[in-house]
Amino acid sequence: MSQRFTVSKSDGERRPSDIQGEVNQLFEGDEPATGSSAEADGSAAGGEVLVVLKGDSIPKESSPFINSSDAAAEKSQQYDGKNMALFEEEMDTSPMVSSLLSSLANYSNLPQGSKEHEEAENNEAESSRKKPLGTLMGVYMPCIQNIFGVILFLRMTWLVGIGGVVGTFVIVTMCCTTNMLTAISMSAIATNGVVPAGGSYYMISRSLGPEFGGAVGICFYLGTTFAGAMYILGAIELLLIYIAPQAALLNNMRVYGTILLTSMATVVFVGVKYVNKLALVFLACVILSILAVYAGVIKTGIDAPDFPVCLLGNRTLIWKTFDVCSKTVETANGTVTTQLWRMFCDSPFLNATCDKYFTSNNVTQIQGIPGVASGILSENLFGTYYEKGDLIARTNMDSVEDQDDPLTNANRYVLADIASFFTLLVGIYFPSVTGIMAGSNRSGDLRDAQKSIPVGTIAAITTTSFVYMSSVILFGACIDGVVLRDKFGEGVHGNLVIGTLAWPSPWVIVIGSFFSTCGAGLQSLTGAPRLMQAIAKDGIVPALRIFGHAKANGEPTWSLLLTACICEIGILIASLDLVAPILSMFFLMCYMFVNLACALQTLLRTPNWRPRFKFYHWALSFLGMSLCLTLMFLCSWYYAIVAMVIAGSIYKYIEFAGAEKEWGDGIRGLSLSAARYALMRLEEGPPHTKNWRPQLLTLVSTDAEQNVEQPRLLSLTNQLKAGKGLTIVGTALVGTFLENYEQSQRAEQALRKLMETEKVKGFCQVTVSSNLRDATSHLIQASGLGGLKHNAVLVSWPRNWRQGDEHQTWRNFVELVRETTAADLALLVPKNVAAFPSNGERFTEGHIDVWWIVHDGGMLMLLPFLLRQHKVWRKCKMRIFTVAQLDDNSIQMKKDLTTFLYHLRIDAMVEVIQKVESYTYEKTLVMEQRSQMLKQIKMTRTEREREVQLIHDNTTPASPATPATPLTPAEGVQSPGAQVQMTWTEKCDGEPAKPPGAATPEGIKDLFNMKPNQSNVRRMHTALRLNEVIIKKSSEAKLVLLNMPGPPKNRTGDENYMEFLEVLTDGLNRVLLVRGGGREVITIYS
Repeated sequence: MSQRFTVSKSDGERRPSDIQGEVNQLFEGDEPATGSSAEADGSAAGGEVLVVLKGDSIPKESSPFINSSDAAAEKSQQYDGKNMALFEEEMDTSPMVSSLLSSLANYSNLPQGSKEHEEAENNEAESSRKKPLGTLMGVYMPCIQNIFGVILFLRMTWLVGIGGVVGTFVIVTMCCTTNMLTAISMSAIATNGVVPAGGSYYMISRSLGPEFGGAVGICFYLGTTFAGAMYILGAIELLLIYIAPQAALLNNMRVYGTILLTSMATVVFVGVKYVNKLALVFLACVILSILAVYAGVIKTGIDAPDFPVCLLGNRTLIWKTFDVCSKTVETANGTVTTQLWRMFCDSPFLNATCDKYFTSNNVTQIQGIPGVASGILSENLFGTYYEKGDLIARTNMDSVEDQDDPLTNANRYVLADIASFFTLLVGIYFPSVTGIMAGSNRSGDLRDAQKSIPVGTIAAITTTSFVYMSSVILFGACIDGVVLRDKFGEGVHGNLVIGTLAWPSPWVIVIGSFFSTCGAGLQSLTGAPRLMQAIAKDGIVPALRIFGHAKANGEPTWSLLLTACICEIGILIASLDLVAPILSMFFLMCYMFVNLACALQTLLRTPNWRPRFKFYHWALSFLGMSLCLTLMFLCSWYYAIVAMVIAGSIYKYIEFAGAEKEWGDGIRGLSLSAARYALMRLEEGPPHTKNWRPQLLTLVSTDAEQNVEQPRLLSLTNQLKAGKGLTIVGTALVGTFLENYEQSQRAEQALRKLMETEKVKGFCQVTVSSNLRDATSHLIQASGLGGLKHNAVLVSWPRNWRQGDEHQTWRNFVELVRETTAADLALLVPKNVAAFPSNGERFTEGHIDVWWIVHDGGMLMLLPFLLRQHKVWRKCKMRIFTVAQLDDNSIQMKKDLTTFLYHLRIDAMVEVIQKVESYTYEKTLVMEQRSQMLKQIKMTRTEREREVQLIHDNTTPASPATPATPLTPAEGVQSPGAQVQMTWTEKCDGEPAKPPGAATPEGIKDLFNMKPNQSNVRRMHTALRLNEVIIKKSSEAKLVLLNMPGPPKNRTGDENYMEFLEVLTDGLNRVLLVRGGGREVITIYS
């Protein structure tokens, strides 16, 4: 049911002009009410709801939701006319829908500082800003230009000749299929929200996280940089072999390559706008060159061009230094030898001594391009692979040769310059299909990136795939095999092989391909520095931050310098065939992770994964990823391993040293899914004893400033974490959560900071409750999740528990002991925790002493072992002491314990202590007298001290003794009980006053005559005598671990329990009281 509002002035008069279109309906879909209907609805509702009109001077009506005080008057004016008083408080922190939509509509993903230097000087940014690009010019054409390149013009015919039409078609199909599958995955990622400028790096890093994004981004950068080197080497090859061969120098590829690289880098440095202006020219060269090839193919069907090839036997001759493909020619004067004769003979005369092979075989001239209708395709179907230095021979021709004769005049024949095999062809060809990211890299300039990127990229891949596949077939159908296998066209007068097929002239291809390779090199030198700048600005790789700096106009100067240096490395290799597999590795790795990102997001079903492009599937992405991985190892298994090592090293570097980023990436989603799966598996049952490890809940306290009071407790936590288990550091605050939220956040930050300082890997938790006892109980009960819960609690001993204002502290501690026992949790209580070593200290010698009184499941054995894994305790030796009862055979007991430790694979010295029978009567009596006195007497501190001193004076000369333990007055004076009596006076438990008469002299006399509880006598005896033995044996030990006795069932004995523990550990520097969790934690079985 929708509630309509009647809008009127405060005096009851209604003006339709004031209300039309001014009321924002509270419920979506309500139509603005007309005057009559609004009035009718208002009267039907039983009254009018007065709403302030936009632009009206009437103040807002009083409302329980609106603060109408004078202090808020100015603030409230901003809501006048918005009629959203119900959401006024939210408007302080959350934007209105209209402002949100306005900001989204005006969103610009163009990078800052992208204006050219000239535009910045002349303030012509507005006039020179280009209009947003569409699919054709923004995506399709750049992809076409980047995909078609140097490999098509310089190596495609050679690939067909070596691999055969079938083999090359398989290579092209594999590579194009990989590209198409990658484009589908990329389209899904690119249409899943706005893609700012940054292209593939942005997509991968935001989908797979900063580690993967940085690693793959750098690999993509290296691929783009080496692509620039490959294009420059291609341009130099065209220049020195086909355009100006007379300009050859020693190491000419390196010299001219460096000169061209320097020139291109200078052009890019001066202004990238010149590169953009020339891009259309370079694109036109590419398209015209391809059209010239197709025109030449058609022409061969009508009239084949005349490109003769000279064969000696079946060997292809280099047609450079002779004019006629014949040994002799007939003239009017008779038979005359030719230049070819002189190449193989020692004189121009017919009776000269000639090369044996030359003499035995005839010279044949064939047509290099017989034409598409010649049927040559059948001869070129299958490949012919060569070793380096092999002769390029025609397979279907016979020759006379002696296999034992050495090859002579090898420089006269066309030879294979490198060893060829199928996987090499894959590595050389794959760079010709790279460039599919060109559209996504321009996402900041596109009118509608989510529409243009999928359509333009897939259309470009479809077009280029058709061109490549048709080229393989047409080259095999038009060109003779020996010409196809002639990489540099030495057998056709040094012409570019693909140029011999072009119409109207080979120079169309030569000039066009030269400019297109130069243009592609400029594009690489333009794009690679910007990619490096984007990685550096993200701050994920600290070592690269310097490359995020740029000129005033945003040009990445330092990145350009780095790119030029890396590009020079590729040029120094000086071989296009060797550089191509290198960049293939980096591009394939980039494409592999694009597919992985899409598959991961699809399988995880992340709520934010809603691509507009619907024609994708995780299986296609996995297929694309598998193809990329296969092609990597097909191209070059050792390059693939090197690329993976580089990417893995960058990944680990970013993980350990990089800035932490939260980009909502898929790896985090995968971690959540894996964590959920693991937690569900952990729920299936308790862990086996072999898998048990301390999952610590460390309880710390904070001061008023939320600083941790026991930082050494976290040092001990770190030293115990050799088991690599769970760690939760918790603290409790008193109060209500609403009032103490900021305080709890500060406490959590303090815990995180201290955990980072102490290198404790785990989680922190802060609980707020009305009292510390409940808050600590909540931590013990609720910490952890599912099967990943703590099984041990680490808490420090309450230091000043005897002080009167600390009475609640020891009570909380005893209750904590009871709760851990009830929950079957192990309990670790370090006493004198401030004396424990920090993580930076090292014990060069010493002992860790274990006093094994009762079996606790093996905790006392396991904890020293874990501590000794840490560098602080590594050089300490382990000693185990146990106490023999009266009827025990101590010798056999020591043998059994030694055997037990041997099976546990724990190295330790063993000693069995004989029990000493005597009772500590006096100390128990004084302890109970103190307890009773404090319950019966309520006095000031001075009076309590005086009365207790009176008790001390009366009991010291003649202390009562049991028959089993007669004590002399001297023993009573020197006993530890006498030393601690004065501390008892510092404490009062705060109970209500006793009835009158309890503090009378008769009541005090009863205290003097009381007899101790026999159970307490036995407990105190155990504590005191065991303490004496421990001090005797372990006074020099670096750490003493001993069993912690359980608390009494009757809570009236809690204070006595604390006294027992105090006496048990008295005089020891570092003590770790251990209470087992009720299960075995160590086993002798493998």
